[in-house]
Parts: sequence; C-alpha cells; structure tokens
Amino acid sequence: MDLLTGKVHALVKDRHRSREFIEFLKLLDAAYPAGTAIKLILDNHSAHISKETRAWLDKRPAGRFEFTFTPKHGSWLNLIEGFFSKFARSVLRHIRVTSKHELKERIMAGIEDVNRHPVIHTWSYKLADAA
Repeated sequence: MDLLTGKVHALVKDRHRSREFIEFLKLLDAAYPAGTAIKLILDNHSAHISKETRAWLDKRPAGRFEFTFTPKHGSWLNLIEGFFSKFARSVLRHIRVTSKHELKERIMAGIEDVNRHPVIHTWSYKLADAA
C-alpha cells in the first residue's frame, strides 16, 4: 500500500519464497520512476532477508529500496490488518470459487476496484502525543 497515493500493489502467488518476493520487488521497481526511493515496512519473513533477495537488491541502485522490519514479537501494522479485514469482508466474503486461479482473479479484480478510488490514509496519531 502506497501511503502517499493509496494505491495497493499486489501479487498473488501460491507460495512466498524469495523468488516470489523478488518478483514483487520487480513489480514495485517498474511502478515508480528511477531514482525514487521505495521504502517498505516488512515482517521478518525469511524471503525478505534471504541471500537470494540480498543478491538481487545489491544489483539495484543504492537507495532504491529501503526496508524497515517490524519487531519479531509484533504484529503487522494496524493499517494493513484493517485493509485485509475490510477486503475480506467486502470482496471475499461469501464468494464461491472453483479453483485457485478463479480466486486469484477475484482478488486481483478486487484490488483493481480498490485502486480505481484509492484512499490516502490520514494519520491521526501524532508523535508529540507519545511523550
């Protein structure tokens, strides 16, 4: 989810290994102009820190991708959890599919619908409130 535009970038795969994560990074790389820093907040999944992923990142221009990892004991960001919850209730609830392929098509159609009218999240929590 791009916090500046509200656009959701998605890639639906059967597995989540390094090669699928790199495919997602390539999708992001193509979506943004060269020279733009792409900052990602990720969990500590092994695909995000693997040798294969690091080798691919090493071939990219310095500063193109910047990763921030959530704490190992923490949960995903509430913003993403909320998005998945709303998406599941509005797009996936009560659907019947006959194959994984059809499920993938439904998910991607739902993402396209979300991206037709992206919502930019307005942060209500201020850093000064934390003190």
